Amino acid sequence: MVDAVFVPGLLCTQALFAPQIGALGAALDISIGDHRLDETMSGVATRILGNVPDRFVYAGLSMGGYAGFEVMRQAPERVTALVLLNTSARADTPDKAEGRQAMIALAKAEGIGVVADAHLPALLSEKHLAREDLTSTFREMARKTGVEAYLRQQTAIMNRPDSRELLREIDVPTLVIVGADDTLTPPDLAREMADGISGAELVVIDDCGHLSTIERPQAVNDAIRSFLDAKGLAA
Repeated sequence: MVDAVFVPGLLCTQALFAPQIGALGAALDISIGDHRLDETMSGVATRILGNVPDRFVYAGLSMGGYAGFEVMRQAPERVTALVLLNTSARADTPDKAEGRQAMIALAKAEGIGVVADAHLPALLSEKHLAREDLTSTFREMARKTGVEAYLRQQTAIMNRPDSRELLREIDVPTLVIVGADDTLTPPDLAREMADGISGAELVVIDDCGHLSTIERPQAVNDAIRSFLDAKGLAA
């Protein structure tokens, strides 16, 4: 069986990948990278690398993708394939960093529940905002993450380096997945990554926002399975 580490996005837990764990478990031995304990992206990557097998497939969504670029800086020889979901190679703009500071202040003042509700409209496609299964899943992931971990995550994200120059150095099979309705890391940023990484494949999923793995799980599963099969990485 092929070893894999999946790393969730901001405020998300293993539940973000529940559909993938269920569908791909026969091909991948999936562990979940811990992105809650470090205030720098390099620290997040170092912790992940210290808790996974020597060689593995890396899959990261949003913040998990940011950490993936740092993993590729620290130990590219250990990664057999890369799956980048709903993420970006760019650093935060000043406006985005300012927005994160505002959310940090809100978390400290009002708690994680208020912050989760503030994030939700940007995380899901407008078509899915009324789906109780998705909104309740995100709120529960946020609750399990908590304020202190959220502050560390936001700090790491705000201070992450720009990874666009790194793209041309990535020489492992790479799949880039994005939701057509993702407003946080939209399709043009996914194309930028796919164009910058030699041989990378791009899959744009219709009727899908930022949390593709739970919004359109079958489409994500099919894309990952097809990619692994084509690269000879499925068990």
